[in-house]
Amino acid sequence: MSEGAPAPVTLPPDVAEAVLAFAADGDRPPRARLVALDFDGTLAPLVDDPLAARMTPAARAAVDRLAAALQGTTTRLALVSGRNLTDLAERGEPPVGTFLVGSHGAETGHVTEHGVDAVPLVLTDDQERALAELRTGLAAAVAGREGAWVQDKPSAAVLHTRLASAEDTLAAEAAADAVAEHLGLHAMHGKDVVEIAVLTVSKGEAVDRLRDDVGQDAGTTGRTRVLYAGDDTTDETALAILDGDDLGIKVGPGETAAAVRVPDADTLAAALDLLARALAGEVGTGS
Repeated sequence: MSEGAPAPVTLPPDVAEAVLAFAADGDRPPRARLVALDFDGTLAPLVDDPLAARMTPAARAAVDRLAAALQGTTTRLALVSGRNLTDLAERGEPPVGTFLVGSHGAETGHVTEHGVDAVPLVLTDDQERALAELRTGLAAAVAGREGAWVQDKPSAAVLHTRLASAEDTLAAEAAADAVAEHLGLHAMHGKDVVEIAVLTVSKGEAVDRLRDDVGQDAGTTGRTRVLYAGDDTTDETALAILDGDDLGIKVGPGETAAAVRVPDADTLAAALDLLARALAGEVGTGS
């Protein structure tokens, strides 16, 4: 190993075993697979400036290798995020063929050679009015609180408190919860964020829909098998819908419904590398 080079990542044995089992091709007739990956905190480290987020070099290389290995197969790749679809595409730079889920499921799209083919998001007049009132309420929640700010999305507004003091964070979150309650909306709490949407969505619902879409896209019968990896509380809705034929991977600490856990993005990258090699027939799966 050259001086200054990162140490090789050791994949935990239970993770390697689970990945190889997911890759095993024992279904007759074959079923499609979906590899759905959260972005922030999973492939890209959490950073103070959301616009500066990028996959780690190891995760970037692993995603690209996996996408190449999936060509001509019935396995599909997806990036799933709370970011809006345009932002996710710009930060994630997803390979052609990748399915995209943005805004926790409110936005969906598919990466083509010509860009992102997005499904139009249309709000009702009542939803538009609620969104305007929501944005006004959250703007008031962060007024005078240094480090707290509001991000607008096509169907939601997000309170960010990563740079705020503990006191201002508690006050801003309480104000955001009050705005949500007043409008009859759900306040979704994540790592240093509170997101309030005028649509009822979750990553779990989005992944379940995508499971069906992938089966149709791949031309297979039977229930599509899903590998989902995520780090945040909002990812637990996706991990919770997985069953015995699927695989959930938790990235980092915290309670989880996932079957296995990795400590960081680079260890997840090692798992994705193993999956790519298994799907390409370079390592045995035991099937």
